[in-house]
Amino acid sequence: MEPLVSIGMSIFNCGKTLCPTVRSLLNQAYENWELILIDDGSTDNTLRLAGSFNDPRIKLISDGTNRKLAARLNQAVALSRGKYFARLDGGDVAYPERLAVQVRFLEAHPQVDLVASRIIIFSGEGSVIGSYIYRETHEKICRRPGASFYLPHPTWMGRVEWFRTHRYREDMDKAQDEELLLRTYRNSCFACIPDILLGYRKDFLSLNAILHTRYCLSLALLKRAYLDRHPRMAVGVLEHALKALIEIFSITTGLDYRVLRHRSIPVEEAEIVRWEQVWRDCNQRNDCLDRTER
Repeated sequence: MEPLVSIGMSIFNCGKTLCPTVRSLLNQAYENWELILIDDGSTDNTLRLAGSFNDPRIKLISDGTNRKLAARLNQAVALSRGKYFARLDGGDVAYPERLAVQVRFLEAHPQVDLVASRIIIFSGEGSVIGSYIYRETHEKICRRPGASFYLPHPTWMGRVEWFRTHRYREDMDKAQDEELLLRTYRNSCFACIPDILLGYRKDFLSLNAILHTRYCLSLALLKRAYLDRHPRMAVGVLEHALKALIEIFSITTGLDYRVLRHRSIPVEEAEIVRWEQVWRDCNQRNDCLDRTER
């Protein structure tokens, strides 16, 4: 039987966090999926761990090269056999109902090209930091395209033909998701499910990565402002520059986690309890070589 959902995951040196991620897929209530797991030239034990899962739905690909995320996602989309393509990163944790909820939403809303969900942000061994602001409808998600789209990339699920029509830009090594949304939001339909369906790992803030992301996104904004004849889009560059200055000050003075908490919103106690159960379930199985080194 052909899978309805193809999950694309590019992995690179994530041996310490990969196993709970894959287990979270094996724990899914919805079972008609395939995982296209592409190693992007890892130099740690990531590839060996990825190969330790014995499930016919997992397709592991490795060519020993490092082509970066955008190229690997385009590769995964090209290999997908499903009607829908879903994202997941090696380190994040999908709730067991994630695929079922998103498939049900897309089947009920044929006009929607791409749907995301709320996330819970965690670090280390499952410690909760908070959540992110979200917007449910396309109009609200895209209200300020020059600033940001409230559509968490690791939670995306969309129609595979949409991803094949709108490829990730492989010349960008950061902000590929935001650039893709900037390029497509005028002629696409996005949505966000208000349920938390994913645990998003954020163990630290890298100043170099943050500044490079801001730079890449600023270039993308300037390009869209020119191509779309939308000069107000360029105002977003100034906003990102201001945010970059705040991030430089905060991280260099040791206040990086205060920045992360400031940008997050609190989660309810019931949501924390639910996350703790999801985390436990993804760390109790003994089907990976992570700690036992079988």
